[in-house]
Amino acid sequence: MCVPLLAGLVASACGSAWNDPYPGEERGANVLYTAFTERPKHLDPVQSYSEDEATFLYQIVEPPLQYHYLKRPYVLEPATAAAMPTLRRYDASGRELAVSADASKVARTVVEVRIKPGILYQPHPAFALDEAGAPRYMNLQPADLRGVRGLGDFEHTGTRELEAGDYVHQIKRLANPRLHSPIFELMAEYLPGLKTLQEALAVAAASDDGWLDLARFELPGVEVVDRHTYRITLQGAYPQFLYWLAMPFFSPVPPEVDRFFAQSGMAERNLTLDWWPVGTGPYMLVENNPNARMVLVRNPNYRGTPYPCEGEDSDAAAGRLADCGKTMPFIDKVVFSREREGIPYWNKFLQGYYDASGVSSDNFDQAVTLTSQGDVSLSQEMEARGIRLLTAVSPSIFYLGFNMLDPLLGGGPSKAEQERARKLRQAISIALDMEEFVSIFLNGRGVPGMSPIPPGIFGAREGRAGINPVVYEWRGDEVDGRPVRRSVDEARRLLAEAGWPNGRNARTGEPLIINLDTTPGALGDKARSDWLAKQFRELGVQFVVRPTDFNRFQDKIRQGNAQLFFFGWNADYPDPENLLFLLHGAQGKVRFNGQNAANYENPEYDALFERMKAMPDGPARQQIIDRMVAMLQHDAPWIFAFHPKAYSLQHGWVLNRKPGAMVRNTMQYQRLDVERREAARAEWNRPVLWPLALVACLLAAAIAPALIHWRRRETATAAPVSPLPAASSSSSVEGGER
Repeated sequence: MCVPLLAGLVASACGSAWNDPYPGEERGANVLYTAFTERPKHLDPVQSYSEDEATFLYQIVEPPLQYHYLKRPYVLEPATAAAMPTLRRYDASGRELAVSADASKVARTVVEVRIKPGILYQPHPAFALDEAGAPRYMNLQPADLRGVRGLGDFEHTGTRELEAGDYVHQIKRLANPRLHSPIFELMAEYLPGLKTLQEALAVAAASDDGWLDLARFELPGVEVVDRHTYRITLQGAYPQFLYWLAMPFFSPVPPEVDRFFAQSGMAERNLTLDWWPVGTGPYMLVENNPNARMVLVRNPNYRGTPYPCEGEDSDAAAGRLADCGKTMPFIDKVVFSREREGIPYWNKFLQGYYDASGVSSDNFDQAVTLTSQGDVSLSQEMEARGIRLLTAVSPSIFYLGFNMLDPLLGGGPSKAEQERARKLRQAISIALDMEEFVSIFLNGRGVPGMSPIPPGIFGAREGRAGINPVVYEWRGDEVDGRPVRRSVDEARRLLAEAGWPNGRNARTGEPLIINLDTTPGALGDKARSDWLAKQFRELGVQFVVRPTDFNRFQDKIRQGNAQLFFFGWNADYPDPENLLFLLHGAQGKVRFNGQNAANYENPEYDALFERMKAMPDGPARQQIIDRMVAMLQHDAPWIFAFHPKAYSLQHGWVLNRKPGAMVRNTMQYQRLDVERREAARAEWNRPVLWPLALVACLLAAAIAPALIHWRRRETATAAPVSPLPAASSSSSVEGGER
């Protein structure tokens, strides 16, 4: 009885995998499948500023500059720009200065950008023209929008060439009071005309709630030179501005697209630039369901760009230069599925239904093994599946900050008090073993911090020259040596010199108490708090955690009432200025409401920072950075905890993938071996049918006796049937009585 059933099940298994979550028509297609965990909130380039949004937006819009995909340290290169922008510096009298001129003498910097001709926008209804050449969808009435729920519901689309005016229009949008750009205040420091424009737009917006035609307003300092050239005049010297030209804030927005979405009835249907970004990039958004699925498809109007032929030595070894010169993008479609839980995400990756995955604490032990020396390698299970591990140090710093306004940790007005406080901070810096912290709480996914500058950014030193000599000493020679954290005995010695031998005041005998101000989600959870308390106990110091809600914690930081706190900073761009400014006196949190939460002030450091920030990379700048870092290591306003290390996994059929937090327009570079993926999916997702067959046989065996018994009973109790008598001649119709 079981054999026919089992044969049927085996035959049905010869088809596609039963658990394939994707439509059948996508099977074997050049589609990359990935996932996202947090929904994007803003896709309008004037407002978008998070990693969750960058994943999508950078594939669609194109600023004039971008980062080279493979080179590290990061290198800027033209994207839509025909060449790198020209920079001219002028003093107050209008005399042009040399590039190497002292930044304090620079009154204005003129940045001129020329874009490549012939670049086209993606197909879009805002560009559609009627037979007379007029915009087809520019004066829509409510009846025209009946049944329209997405851009695909408009029958006609069009395109046009990218122009310099589109970039100028977007820069004006930074000042639009209805949009609230997160970089407005920063940019207004260097482009004062933005505030002038914002005031004018605020007056116009108050009197008219309709379309704000930015073409009617001038932006002092920004001008269109010709169809493919625009010019920006900055106040003073700000070489880091070029990094901002690689961000979506400075990508083009066509005025007609802005006006198209501003029509009545559009916002109610989620027809906005914040929902449907428009660009000249390799992909365009065709499905936006941020609670479930986002889909990018190849932009048919994209010009195509060549894959890079240069990179690091490791790129050649990893095969990332094999596609040198080939036209990108390689992938036709990218499907993002939202995964709220880590386990389903991980299982689908192992089944081959996601092409790449992160490494979370839940799956770390299954994916990665750590050697006794702390080296990381893939587990045997992952290697057997052809999975690869990619790692990269993030351009970030996590640190424990000392509030320098606190009398205990910052010291008093006298030099002797300040020296005692400095030695106290140094002792704590040594005692808190950040290597152990990273090993226990981050699964080793971090690099101990030596300064605010992460590896891979100009100014960071490697090897012996890069260690923090206050906290570490170098063991071994230059080649085989390594940094070793100084002993707790040295920390105790510094503590005693600070006036706290064995954690007691040398004069009064009172115990030394250090308070950590935190929120429950930071270092306030019990495991981390217990670890910190243990580290302090080794010094003989009492440790108290003061957890509060986020708003109260922020108030403490703003008012200078915190003592020790845990913060992190992700660099906006790969320049040391964006990290060293966190300890600049003019950024003091209490005095200036800046980003210097430690309230560290050092006149020499501040003067060096002002010089360094406007200098080009080179030996002279490196020398100043080395001096600044040495001052921070000696003064110890921070415990430079760690630079996080990003781990990601990819299947062997994903090619050209390279991690790098600054490079976000990554989809066009990646390539798929689709045949290899299909074969792996078929192998890894074969239905396991023998349990079904076994259950079916057991069920049949259980039912068979009852069925046989029923058949016998039916046969035994049935009444016998008598045969009919033979008919006689007298009873026939012909011979019987009538």
